[in-house]
Amino acid sequence: MQTIKGPALFLAQFIGDAAPFDSWDAITRWAADLGYVGVQVPVNDPRILDLDRAATSQTYRDEFLGIAAQNGVAVTELSTHLQGQLVAVHPAYDAGFDGFAPQAVRGNPKARQEWAVAEVAKALRVSRLLGLDRMATFSGALAWPYLYPWPQRAPRLVEAAFDTLAARWRPLLDLAEEQGVDLCYEIHPGEDLHDGVTFEMFLDRVDQHPRANMLYDPSHHVLQQLDYLQNIDIYHDRIRMFHVKDAEFNPTGRQGVYGGYQPWAQRAGRFRSPGDGQVDFKGVFSRLTQYGFDGWAVVEWECALKHPEDGAREGASFVRDHIIRVTPHAFDDFAASSIDRAAIDKALGL
Repeated sequence: MQTIKGPALFLAQFIGDAAPFDSWDAITRWAADLGYVGVQVPVNDPRILDLDRAATSQTYRDEFLGIAAQNGVAVTELSTHLQGQLVAVHPAYDAGFDGFAPQAVRGNPKARQEWAVAEVAKALRVSRLLGLDRMATFSGALAWPYLYPWPQRAPRLVEAAFDTLAARWRPLLDLAEEQGVDLCYEIHPGEDLHDGVTFEMFLDRVDQHPRANMLYDPSHHVLQQLDYLQNIDIYHDRIRMFHVKDAEFNPTGRQGVYGGYQPWAQRAGRFRSPGDGQVDFKGVFSRLTQYGFDGWAVVEWECALKHPEDGAREGASFVRDHIIRVTPHAFDDFAASSIDRAAIDKALGL
């Protein structure tokens, strides 16, 4: 066992045009002032991290890490959620996901996918250059529009989708192996990897690749009504990243898991700030500690009700209160005694 690192904060939901959210120096000072000791960094905004410069300039990388350290936080991981999403996009979502890509490749799915693959590859290399050993991402989705089998799915449609998904990711997983960086797929509705079964389907097609791992976020399991504690029991060897995000599921006679197309605040299942929902975080932190999770507890603010800055402020203390400092010895060591083999044999009647 070992003590989970944290608290850390995922910056994606906070980056913006107003201070202190518009520069790397200011946002890391703000996070540290809230009590965070780490930040998880998305790679889609050059004001925070210029991926191209980071890939080519040791000076820039040193400055990037130095500013963070000077302000009191470590860089925990990079995130390629948006780029990973574009590795596999069903045409039904082309218009919506074009906004994740630069103007030059919008309206051109093939060029957009090639750009996304190149960005994920670049981020893997930058992760290694920054001394990081894991990176967050989404898998993308080809089969998601066919989640509910009505009309009946065409034979082997799902199999073909996962075959293609695996073929697109396999070269990136091999690159991740070369770089010594784990690709941690956030298990998330909207992605083809949205639960344990689909994760296993993917693993089977990439030959149980050692770099194909999980970003564990219990909030997504609550909204799917999946046993999020047993999920840790099953997949702890693959869980390499952890988002601390809460959720609640309160079904009614009018709506359930699918939410009736309602906005987040009116859904039966909705995201909440840590401590405001139904996730048993004592159980989550206990399970992860028991299995020796060696990563960071990273707050991801997504709440249907609470102001983001309030959620971030409360999240730092919430994580700190839940991190379990592992014991260096057994609780009953005080009663231990030295017994030689002869005494053991006598005690057993041997």
